[in-house]
Amino acid sequence: MNFRATIEIGQWLFLLYFIGLNTGYLMLNMLSLISLSRLMRANAVDALPQAYSGFEPPISLLVPAYNEQASIATSIRSMLQLSYPQFEIIVINDGSRDDTLEVLQREFALVPFPEAYRARLATRTVRSLYRSTVYPHLRVIDKENGGKADSLNAGINASRYPLFCAVDADSILQRDSLQRVALPFLEDAKVIASGGTVRIVNGCTVSDGFLEKVDLPRNPLALMQIVEYLRAFLFGRMGWSPLNAMLIISGAFGLFKKEAVVEAGGYRTDTVGEDMELVVRLHKHYRLARKPYRIVFVPDPICWTEAPEDLRTLKNQRIRWQRGLAESLSMNLKLLFHPRSGAAGWLAFPFMMVFEWLGPLVEVVGYLFMLLLFLFGMISSQALWVFLFVAVGFGMLLSVSGLLLEEISFHIYSRPRHLVLLLLAVVLENLGYRQINSLWRLIGLVRWLIGGHAHWGEMKRKGTWQGM
Repeated sequence: MNFRATIEIGQWLFLLYFIGLNTGYLMLNMLSLISLSRLMRANAVDALPQAYSGFEPPISLLVPAYNEQASIATSIRSMLQLSYPQFEIIVINDGSRDDTLEVLQREFALVPFPEAYRARLATRTVRSLYRSTVYPHLRVIDKENGGKADSLNAGINASRYPLFCAVDADSILQRDSLQRVALPFLEDAKVIASGGTVRIVNGCTVSDGFLEKVDLPRNPLALMQIVEYLRAFLFGRMGWSPLNAMLIISGAFGLFKKEAVVEAGGYRTDTVGEDMELVVRLHKHYRLARKPYRIVFVPDPICWTEAPEDLRTLKNQRIRWQRGLAESLSMNLKLLFHPRSGAAGWLAFPFMMVFEWLGPLVEVVGYLFMLLLFLFGMISSQALWVFLFVAVGFGMLLSVSGLLLEEISFHIYSRPRHLVLLLLAVVLENLGYRQINSLWRLIGLVRWLIGGHAHWGEMKRKGTWQGM
């Protein structure tokens, strides 16, 4: 095979890769559109009395907190206002080095509260247990630093209720979010986990724990992440959910059956992608054991979370996410193409492997390969434009379709100015931002390959969305 033939094969391989990537997401988009149309018809009867109102199973809200002094009080106030028959809030202070514990003690009148602590899952040492004298259903665990997964395991140990909801400490839940995310458990006894939509709170106004005004952030990085989140949730996860093949429930907002998680071994502490790894392991555990189960996505329960607004924090987040993805899939390879793995192992797992796990490598090399060929005069400008149309143009189409799904369904961003800015973000996101993101993800892939200790790193919290 001569050099020219090798170059031509390389061009076709990269072109076919991007065609396959965008075709896969367009198919997920179609599945999401069908699911959304059904949801909209179901929501037409929302004005009628709710069939399950008052019969919802009690829920334990688990809130891991590490250096969250800027937003922890607002987030807890938001959770205290949730409209749900019976729930408890367990904040796990994971050895914070700032004033997280002091803020909790001051804002919620905490006192030491000795109680039985059943250590079903191994964790770092628990130093103290506190209870609020103002809110009896609010408790705080103070423990040695062990990471988010270790904190969640400690929260599971202390929880009293059959369902637990993992919520990030910088998040704001809408008042009806628990009701909506718990509904699948009432409709189908086989449901073991459900996840809701996560949206960007930057630019919004939150007062006393309640979201008062939805707006867009002025920071361009946060604005482009809104487009990313719309695409990821509205046709990424929603597309896989009807097939019972959703491999990710966001660590910022997910509801789980406690016994199912304990039976599977709890959260793993040797990965930075503990949320995805748990979901993939639950699929593997139930599929291979021939146990009936469902893991679902519910688009209307909303959790608002703060997005990074500086390049360094965003870079660290995306490197961590990519490494977590690689760890989650590699730790559960037995699910791939197993005779009993169903759509999760035969469709979702290989899709995530090819287009998400190995995707950054193919995308970065593909862009460099085509650009170098053009610069050295080995391909025509027409060939380069065809490649960019497939790689970038279809990416814009996918982003626009995510925005369209948002507009025809939930219409959260209702002002004309919002739509104009989001359309601008769709363009900018595909002209540099996604390519830089692919480079960061490639760094995460390389770090996973070479091994070494993984850590969460620091997440800068500005909390500028909080009102007085």
